[in-house]
Amino acid sequence: MKILIVGAGEVGSYLCALLSSRGHDVTVVDASDERARKLDEQYNIKVIHGNGSSARVLVEAGVEDCDHFLAMTSDDRVNLIASSLAKALGAQQTITRIHDQTYIDSSIVNYQSQFGIDHMMNPERLCAVELAKHIRNPGRVAVENFAKGQVEVQQVRLRQGSRMIGRSVLETRIAPHARIGYIQREGLNEVPTADTVLQENDLITLFGNPENLFEIRSRFESSKPDGHIKVVLFGGGEIALSLIRLLTHQRFKVRVIDKDPARCRELADNFPHITVINGDATSLRVLEEEQVGGTDYYVACTKDDENNIVTCLQACKLGAKHVQAVINKADYEEVLDSLRSSIGIEQIVSPRIATANEILRYMSPASCLELGRLPEGGGVIVEIKVGPQSPSAGLSLRQIHWPAHCVVTAIQHRFDVRLATADDTIEHGDRVLIITRPENVPSLRDLLHGPKG
Repeated sequence: MKILIVGAGEVGSYLCALLSSRGHDVTVVDASDERARKLDEQYNIKVIHGNGSSARVLVEAGVEDCDHFLAMTSDDRVNLIASSLAKALGAQQTITRIHDQTYIDSSIVNYQSQFGIDHMMNPERLCAVELAKHIRNPGRVAVENFAKGQVEVQQVRLRQGSRMIGRSVLETRIAPHARIGYIQREGLNEVPTADTVLQENDLITLFGNPENLFEIRSRFESSKPDGHIKVVLFGGGEIALSLIRLLTHQRFKVRVIDKDPARCRELADNFPHITVINGDATSLRVLEEEQVGGTDYYVACTKDDENNIVTCLQACKLGAKHVQAVINKADYEEVLDSLRSSIGIEQIVSPRIATANEILRYMSPASCLELGRLPEGGGVIVEIKVGPQSPSAGLSLRQIHWPAHCVVTAIQHRFDVRLATADDTIEHGDRVLIITRPENVPSLRDLLHGPKG
């Protein structure tokens, strides 16, 4: 495939190396003469020194016949303009890196649609989703690669006294905000049908919108969950902001430590439900005063990798139950990953790797992607593209003859992601998230993508 990348910073240069090593025809445009020269020396790719938001430069780079255009600079406005121009000049697919929440908010204007961008991604939010999935429900089945965190999975045990015991899946009436995707009980591990009856001690796997899932989960529980989950964030930057938004439920008690007084005031004004401490977490005294040793999760998410590593080591020594770190530089990733178990950092997240993984998923020519496997081999989570020859295109979900033990969870239609309802219609280009038995996957692929997919 022919790929044009604008921006050769940490994310862009990583994508250059990754994509060129896979045999793709890669061209890079960067405004820095030094970065352009370094890339030209390191990789067998075409490098152009110039302004990526210039139509003349994009034409020189061959934008008119590129399969994928990636705008990966650190400037949102450059990325938006470059992607819009690329689409107008003939690029098949445009993928844009965005930092500012303003451009993601579509309540007034849908910037993605306005600029003709196929996919927008925020590296900081992708990192936050990676971090939050462990905090929100430890050990859960992860669907981290679908809908940028807009679909989540949680598990709940049906204890004595739960009002859902004895009801069929249909009678739980939790749609359209959630789905029961999997049931584990003694002698049964399967994707349920609408008639499956819930029993005491069942372990239920729920798929749904993160904002609604905790409330829905409470309907299955016989009593309120024990206590709060205490989370300490070091750094009040973009990753912390995204993580705070993902931990808004009252179950989480969030504290943020940041040494910038102005940022602390902004956080306190925008998120009155959290505690903000103006201080430096690299100081052992500050960590001790804030009782980090008694926290459930300590997350170091500043842009300074050295500070992140040092404070994580201190948090581990003080007794924090779970420790997570964000690493921005490529130099540290491999070493830290090999030392993960010995130094006590459970999870290491990288913005560039999270972004690259998301981009590779969008670029994949595969019609069906397996996102995860359910326990005991009873089911798989798959994402299927609706192809141009799909026999199901134009039909509502209720009109499609689905195989047994198949739960359609969500549909991604261009700029919109929604939990699926029976009246939703699928169209060419949509991506459908399904939980099903492994043996159903080939027939589902034919049903949605088409027999030639």
